[in-house]
Amino acid sequence: MDAMFGRTKKKAGPRTVTLIGKPGCHLCDDARAVVEAVCAETGALWEEKDISQDEELYRAYWEQIPVVLVDGEQHTFWRVDAGRLRRELGA
Repeated sequence: MDAMFGRTKKKAGPRTVTLIGKPGCHLCDDARAVVEAVCAETGALWEEKDISQDEELYRAYWEQIPVVLVDGEQHTFWRVDAGRLRRELGA
């Protein structure tokens, strides 16, 4: 456990970034570019999910898209800060 932040350290291996958005969303396009670049730099895996095709994601995040998850936990929404995402991924 990371005593400074009270979190359990992540296990070794590639991290996974999930971008939740929808077609035609300019903020989602901006977020995709940041996620794609940071993941290419850090070796993290990334995936994209369409909120309009998943009722559970829609209920959870419809007011926040784009939403970025790191290893299944919400990292940010609306705007993605490349530096903050790099730090979260350990770069």
